[in-house]
Parts: sequence; structure tokens; C-alpha cells
Amino acid sequence: MITKRIIPCLDVRNGRVVKGINFEGIQDVSSPVELAKFYNESGADELVFYDITASVEERSLFTDILTQVASQIFIPLTVGGGINTIEDFDRVLKCGADKVSVNSGAIKNPSLIAQAAKKYGDQCVVLSMDVKRVDGKFRLFAKGGREDTGIDALEWAQMGEQNGAGELVINSIDTDGVKDGFDLEMLQAVADRVSIPIIASGGAGKMEDFSKLFHSIPKVDAGLAASIFHFKEIAIQDLKQHLRENGVEVRMV
Repeated sequence: MITKRIIPCLDVRNGRVVKGINFEGIQDVSSPVELAKFYNESGADELVFYDITASVEERSLFTDILTQVASQIFIPLTVGGGINTIEDFDRVLKCGADKVSVNSGAIKNPSLIAQAAKKYGDQCVVLSMDVKRVDGKFRLFAKGGREDTGIDALEWAQMGEQNGAGELVINSIDTDGVKDGFDLEMLQAVADRVSIPIIASGGAGKMEDFSKLFHSIPKVDAGLAASIFHFKEIAIQDLKQHLRENGVEVRMV
């Protein structure tokens, strides 16, 4: 049986980890370097680092902080934010990232996914999607959830897999930071369309949300969360023990 992964997410703005609700009301949390070190020692399976304002500010990702974060951890690191070209992939991978997450850059240039997969391998390419319900449909949003692209999110997920993405991160804007559980309806709709691993993001508030996620949608490979880990509401090792007791296979440290 494939073990399920637990992944903390560092949303970084101006060199600090921040967190909001429904992508709004951003508040300061901590130093990304210190948090990364903490999660590396706490049993996280991977770490995600997003420079959340790089795309909207139309600038490159903060590589100095990324390099410091990468030097502190020994678990896989996925990095995103302002990834628009093959050169951006190259720069981020050279800073210590294991995988590169592309979102707005792929919306502007869908061929970027295929180019990156061909050069670095599909295991390096993560398609991140910010999704929200609009008129009863799952719609893809860009620029940190600020801009409705008009693109059908389910069709976009399929396109990402066809072009060579090795993994999908599905961020539900509707449930982000609400702590009332993952968006199971949205995640199931995506799982019905693709066969590559899915990382669920947005809505985790308690341990039971993770066990419900993995039991409800077996094709979901990992659960990603931020505030419940950042604010020490749930310890990762306690969560993994809970999952194991509830029949979910996880990696214990």
C-alpha cells in the first residue's frame, strides 16, 4: 500500500510566512527558515514553499530565502511562485528545490508544462491549481486566487496530466483557512478525471479531516495544510498516529 503524505505549506510574502482565510486577511506567522527546520524535525513528509505575491507583482521568486530553507531540510521541497519560464525552473532547482510548482505561469503559457517535463522529468513538475465555484462550476483562478481565468478547472487538470505534470495540487479557495474540512466534492471531481497523484489543499481543521479525506477519496495522495501546523494546533506525529490507528498507511519517524 502506498503511504499517504502529510505536507505543511509555507506561504511566503516579503520574506515571512503568512496565512489568511479564503486567500484574504493575511497575517504574519514566522520565519520560513525556522519553520522549515521545525517541520523537517517534526515528521513532515515533504514541504511546499510558495512565494505568494511573485506572480501578481510580476517578479522572480525570492531565491535567497529559498536557498536558506533548502539548506535546513532533508525532505522533498516543492517550490512555486513566479514560475513563468524554463529558466525559472532551472533557477529554483539549483537553489535546492526537488519539484517546481507552476500555476499562473502555465495559464499564460500552457506549453511550459510540457517543456519542463521534457527537460527535467514529469516527477519535477507540479501543476498547482487555485479553484473556486463560479455559477456551480469549478473555475480556475490565477494570481494567487485574485483573477478568474474563465477556464474549467476539471478540463485544466486533464490538460496538465496530458502535458506531463507529475502531480496536481488542488487548492480550494472556497475552503481555504476555514478549517471545516477538505473540499471533498471538488477533489472527487478532479480525481475522476486524472490518474496522477493529487495533493489536497484548503480546509483542514482537525485530524479527522485528514482521515476522512483519505478514506473518502483513495486517489488523493497527500494532505497539505498550513495554519493548523503553524499555530501548533495539530502536531504532525500525532496526526500520523491518528491516521495509522484509523487504517491509513503513513510514514512514521
